[in-house]
Amino acid sequence: MNRLINLARALPAPEPSMTVAYTPILLPMPGRPPLELRLTAPVHGRNLPIVVLSHGFGPSNYIPSKDGYAPLAQFWAERGMTVVQPTHASSRVAGLDPQYPEAPFFWRERVTEMRAILDQLDEVERQAGAVENRLDHTRIAVVGHSFGGFTCGLLLGARLNGESFFDPRISAGILLTAPGRGGSDLTPESAERFPFFDVDFSHIETPTLVVVGAEDDPHFTTRGPEWHADAFHDAPGAEALLTIAGAGHGLGGIAGYDAKETEVEDPDALEATRRLTLAWLQHKLSAATDAWQKARQALEEDAPSLAQLVDKQS
Repeated sequence: MNRLINLARALPAPEPSMTVAYTPILLPMPGRPPLELRLTAPVHGRNLPIVVLSHGFGPSNYIPSKDGYAPLAQFWAERGMTVVQPTHASSRVAGLDPQYPEAPFFWRERVTEMRAILDQLDEVERQAGAVENRLDHTRIAVVGHSFGGFTCGLLLGARLNGESFFDPRISAGILLTAPGRGGSDLTPESAERFPFFDVDFSHIETPTLVVVGAEDDPHFTTRGPEWHADAFHDAPGAEALLTIAGAGHGLGGIAGYDAKETEVEDPDALEATRRLTLAWLQHKLSAATDAWQKARQALEEDAPSLAQLVDKQS
């Protein structure tokens, strides 16, 4: 029950079911403190798909951690997904020492942390007893918001200076307002500060959904919101581009309810983001193969003002 949404009710989504959450799950990491995780999963069901959600590098102290992004994590888990959220090395509240040379962004360590989760899924299950032997290790998606989208883009196949970070265990990905092309597409100040944004998306072949906010204002570039759509245009595996109307970088509030991460809090935009990304995950992880088709049709026929969808396959 959500009295704040209107048009987004037209987009199909399963009814919510009971979930269970475990936090903190601690994974050993060589030469550093353990990686802290939150896992949220349905109470019932077997062979559950896995979604690893990579947080951004926003202004809050706690939202960029395992404890943020409840609007997405809880929604997906209530509808059949097992959502794993790391507290990345870049986190202010529980990341690595900001005096380290790789600080504050720790972009390479973030990729290592995502791999560590996939390497240690058995240990994750052991610590989260209610899901032990209930996860499907062959159905894995990565989803990242903002800087988390950069992290996931590398795992999906984007290359930096010719180096590949691709992980074949990942079946699908979603990039939520992820950085676009670097180099000359950035302001001089941003190009100096973020040289690692200069990635090549053309090697992403894993099925990927790119999501942008129509009113996003990327300060890294002189270009507009379309900068965040670069991966869709450059990556062969980027099958669809979803542009959420009226939403900025926070896509209506995905990072947290009533959070300062969100420029414009818009319950309908948030709900559209949640329902449409869920449909993509269900489709690509074989949880409901017709979910994406039904969602696309409902958007086009019943709620076209909520978002624009461009699908390469159509």
